[in-house]
Amino acid sequence: MAEAHQAVAFQFTVSPEGIDLQLSHVAFKEIYLSGVRSWKKKCNQLRNGFVTGVYPASPSSWLFMVTAILVTQYSRLDPSMGMIDKIKEHLPVSGYLSDQGMNILSAATFSTVLWLALIMTMRSILKMLLCYHGWMYEEHGKMSNTTKIWLALVKMFAGRKPMLYSYQASLPRLPVPALKDTMQKYLESIRPLTTDAEFQRMAALARDFEQTLGPRLQWYLKLKSWWASNYVSDWWEEYVYLRGRGPLMVNSNYYAMDFIYVTPTPVQAARAGNLVYAMMMYRRKLVQEEIKPMLIQGCLPMCSAQWERMFNTTRIPGMEGDSIQHLQDSRHIAVYHAGRFFRVLLYHNGRMLRPRELQAQFQSILGDPTPPSPGEEKLPALTAGERDPWARARNAFFQTGQNEQSLSIVEKAAFFVTLDTSEQGLREPNPGQSLDAYAKSLLHGRCCDRWFDKSFTLIVYRNGKSGLNAEHSWADAPIVGHLWEYCLATDAFTLGYDAYGNCKGDMDPNVPPPQKLQWEIPPECEAVIMQSFRVAYNLASDIDFHAFTFKDFGKGLIKKCRTSPDGFIQLALQLAHFRDKKKFCLTYEASMTRLFREGRTETVRSCTIESCNFVKAMMDPTQDDSARLHLFRVAAEKHQNLYRQAMTGAGIDRHLFCLYVVSKYLGLDSPFLREVLSEPWRLSTSQTPIQQLELFDLQNHPDYVSCGGGFGPVDDNGYGVSYIIVGEDLINFHVSCKVSSPETDAHRFGLNIRNAMTDIALLFKANKKFAARGDQ
Repeated sequence: MAEAHQAVAFQFTVSPEGIDLQLSHVAFKEIYLSGVRSWKKKCNQLRNGFVTGVYPASPSSWLFMVTAILVTQYSRLDPSMGMIDKIKEHLPVSGYLSDQGMNILSAATFSTVLWLALIMTMRSILKMLLCYHGWMYEEHGKMSNTTKIWLALVKMFAGRKPMLYSYQASLPRLPVPALKDTMQKYLESIRPLTTDAEFQRMAALARDFEQTLGPRLQWYLKLKSWWASNYVSDWWEEYVYLRGRGPLMVNSNYYAMDFIYVTPTPVQAARAGNLVYAMMMYRRKLVQEEIKPMLIQGCLPMCSAQWERMFNTTRIPGMEGDSIQHLQDSRHIAVYHAGRFFRVLLYHNGRMLRPRELQAQFQSILGDPTPPSPGEEKLPALTAGERDPWARARNAFFQTGQNEQSLSIVEKAAFFVTLDTSEQGLREPNPGQSLDAYAKSLLHGRCCDRWFDKSFTLIVYRNGKSGLNAEHSWADAPIVGHLWEYCLATDAFTLGYDAYGNCKGDMDPNVPPPQKLQWEIPPECEAVIMQSFRVAYNLASDIDFHAFTFKDFGKGLIKKCRTSPDGFIQLALQLAHFRDKKKFCLTYEASMTRLFREGRTETVRSCTIESCNFVKAMMDPTQDDSARLHLFRVAAEKHQNLYRQAMTGAGIDRHLFCLYVVSKYLGLDSPFLREVLSEPWRLSTSQTPIQQLELFDLQNHPDYVSCGGGFGPVDDNGYGVSYIIVGEDLINFHVSCKVSSPETDAHRFGLNIRNAMTDIALLFKANKKFAARGDQ
């Protein structure tokens, strides 16, 4: 009960001898240190807000401006053309200052106004420059003079040493595509997937929509785009994620894996200690805005808004829709192990716990023999099942007493940690099967040992392997990937372990131990928990997963073939899918729109007329390799153009989605939009980017490569495919599908992917002269 005593700052007892006052110096010290930390944080936020608010200028430039104006004043020059004298006449403090003081104050006022005007001008110019995307359509290695001049201007106005959010005010808004263009691109995308009669019917629906209801809906969207920071993102978050009533597990949440070949330590508590410490270091950098904004070509900024809710964030279930609860700070994490919940404080004596101290905290939990209280063991299953039962249970059983307090600790934690009782990773005697099991474990676990509502759950296994499971509504995978890259690199190369696999450094033995959370789960609530568990268990049991490494070649060879690695892989997936199912399907590839403010994702429809022509040629034994290679190049170029359009706001799927939302707000029914939004994505794909190559030295440490991450299938009869391009010679794939579907098999599709990649590479080897000519 040590922590309970420390929670009371003073106690007093009234007796015949008087009042006996007992002060707790420890408690007062904690209160004092907490206050100091809070004020430091507020001061940092004010400072960061000011520095970001005046970017691309700097606070020191204001002093330079004031000094320069004052020097000209004393030189009897007036760069203000009389404005300083006008300001001097209207200053309300003329009766309190000398004439010299009035001169200085009026000059400083004029300098400040001029400085702010220059900042606004620089931001406006930078925003206009960032609206240009012609550079993206130029051939790699061949930059036009226009782009060179534009790039020089961007570097001139972009400023130096930006903080994480420095560019937010300078990013352009996402444009609303022309309705005519979206209709044309949509019809082009479905042409290879429909018969002539089906296409004519959809073309008629599209023409009718474009001429009647479409312009009205388009007007509302344009109005929103002028007013809102982003005309898509808030509706995307609400209707695609928060309004969803199905389980988050498998359907929405995704995962990230540890290193493939290396486990830095086999000591579970030590690995958890280092990783948690690395995450807290990352959070500190995030709060202080020291994380560098993502830049393309070293100077073109991408939106950083999604970083804001990485920590201290939980998705709260509701009856009609969920909500996102984000706190400015949290001083603890919630930990789950063997059916029990614990709170681990992250600070002691005003400082963050060291890795060795965190290891001791986790070791204490691992050694705690206390059994779970009734209903506690499978309590997290509430977050794995349907959302409405969880919302009703939360309102009925977690609003008072110990349940309310314990749930508040979980939901207000910086993040969630699961000390898993199983062992995972690439293990003998069957490495392939163990990697599949590892992926499934990260995706859904035992359905009752991850808090799927938290922004992310750190999972550390008994053998020291680790991974993340992330909730999707608050941000997309690259944001979580950036955190995970930092944590893996910091854990392995900065913090390290001693010869026994323990965390390095000293520890304070007076750090309070973890606090076990208490629950009072009534039988009615246990019934809801078990129902959610059964739903989640059935869903998890139906997931077939295949994670594998492709080592035959990587982006090094693909680039020598003068083609895009992503385009190469996407065409290989089209070929593999046709071989797998003997038909084409609507294909989703995720692309980012973070060149715009608050941008998230757009869809690249990878199944095109050109890709289908290439696949048909590959399946036709009468076609020669030269013709196939020609069709490959045409299809790859088409894919790259679609990817560029998606990145630059000219995609079609977010536009169609928002048109549909507007139609629902207006109470109007559109047969065209209703049919478009109901089309199934039988092949859903995503590339996991490596964003911080400087953190990993693959030449000296070639085994320290990540396996990337994955997600569940989007369609019951389809595949989900994630891939990560690592270094020059490795590509990792994650394939998911439903066991219950007679059409799919993850391992069969994985084999088809391998064969398709190899067969396309053979086209270039068989046509070296043809490939070298660039298909001219």
